[in-house]
Amino acid sequence: MTATPAPDGASKTPSRYRGIGIVLIGMSGAIWWPAFTLGAWHTPFFDQLLTVWVVATAGFVVVLFQPARPRVKVGRAIALVIPSLWLVLSFTSAPAADDLWGNLFDVLAVVVGLVGIPFTLWVVVRTVWPDVIADYSPRVRLGIFAIVAAIAVASLVLGLNQSRFLTCEDFTLSGNSEPPGCIHPDGSPTS
Repeated sequence: MTATPAPDGASKTPSRYRGIGIVLIGMSGAIWWPAFTLGAWHTPFFDQLLTVWVVATAGFVVVLFQPARPRVKVGRAIALVIPSLWLVLSFTSAPAADDLWGNLFDVLAVVVGLVGIPFTLWVVVRTVWPDVIADYSPRVRLGIFAIVAAIAVASLVLGLNQSRFLTCEDFTLSGNSEPPGCIHPDGSPTS
């Protein structure tokens, strides 16, 4: 038995949407845990911030050597150097938590973690696999970012409400510390 070939339009549709799926799933998979930890522990974890830095730095090197229009190259390079600037700032200043600079530094860390992850992935995908994004309209691109943002917000809300569906032991068993407000199976909260 031989398969009936798909019509011309149908054969192109799946591969086009496969690219959207890859980008959307990758960005969503990368953003959910940092958003959840921000909700549960009220801070992004250092490994998440350093992962953004590693990916952005590798992407930055690729952008430097990849042929592109100067305007595009500069924009991508600036976007990818932001996590490195955050890291340099963390070495050059040790802000106190109660001063203005300390608070701004904390906000920058959250921005690097939550905005940096999907934005870095977007720039890296556009850099190393430009065909996957080139054919998408601004509406589709905005849709991708809206879905990723919705997943990030949902993950943040889940983190803020982790005591409603997870126990302290769930966190301990998975190798994490107990977040503030988690509940033990006997109903007692974490001190």
